[in-house]
Order: sequence, then structure tokens, then C-alpha cells
Amino acid sequence: MRLPTWESGENLADTEIVVGAVVEGVVTGITRFGAFVLLPSGKTGLVHISEVADAYVNDIKDFLKEQDKVKVKILSFDGNQKIGLSIRQAQPGAAAGPRRSEGGRPSFGNRRSPGRPQNFEDKLARFMKDSEDKQADLRKHHDTHRGGKGRAL
Repeated sequence: MRLPTWESGENLADTEIVVGAVVEGVVTGITRFGAFVLLPSGKTGLVHISEVADAYVNDIKDFLKEQDKVKVKILSFDGNQKIGLSIRQAQPGAAAGPRRSEGGRPSFGNRRSPGRPQNFEDKLARFMKDSEDKQADLRKHHDTHRGGKGRAL
């Protein structure tokens, strides 16, 4: 199945919302959590702040303003009202899906050296070191709160 794109010159106003399609829209509103974009179909979708750019976005107004024309990728559509969009994934060469670190949390940078792939032993050693560091911090925190004044009986 071929997805409609803005570059193909097709009339997207007559097409339905297709997850995975890249279309051009107009920013109609900005909130602290994202931007609303009017699509060629006449429906409005939301670009969450995490899907605006590859870099960390503290203030969305640093990246977008109302009436900006933007290319967006349609991430989700529930058939009723909610349309999830991404500017970040609509860019050429963009990786699909959110960036995640090894622990499943959002990644804000590459902590390992580029060009050095990690094998299982490297990952295990890093996990053990991180685990020991966390346990030491917990023990230190626990010991400082255990002592102190004697307890009344």
C-alpha cells in the first residue's frame, strides 16, 4: 500500500487519515505540552512536545509559532477525534518511535562513546557498576537517617 505524501502532489483533502502518512499542516495552537496542527483533511491533530525535535524541547515556542507550515507524520488515529502527530519523525532519515535509553527512559544524549558497540559483557559490567553505586547511595542515605538521637521507649 502506497501512502499519500505532500510531495506527490496528490489532493490530500480528499484522502482519509492514514497512519504513517507524511502530510503538511498548519500550526493552529501551542500549549506547554504540544502544538495543534490543522491537516489537509480539515481535522486537527496534536504534536506532543517530545515529537517536535530530536533535541530536548524545554519551551515549544522556541521551535514553533502559530501559522507555521510543518510536515508531520501521522502516528495514531483512533477514528473519532484524537490524531497523534510527529514533526520529528517526518524528517528525512528520522528513526521511527521514541528515543529510549537502555533502561527504557527517554534518552537525552549518547552516554557511550560513538563507534564502540556494546556487547553483552559490557552491558552487564555497566549494569553491575550502576547497581552497586545505587546500593551504596541507598545504604549511605539509610545509615544517616538511622542514627541520631535515642528513641523514647
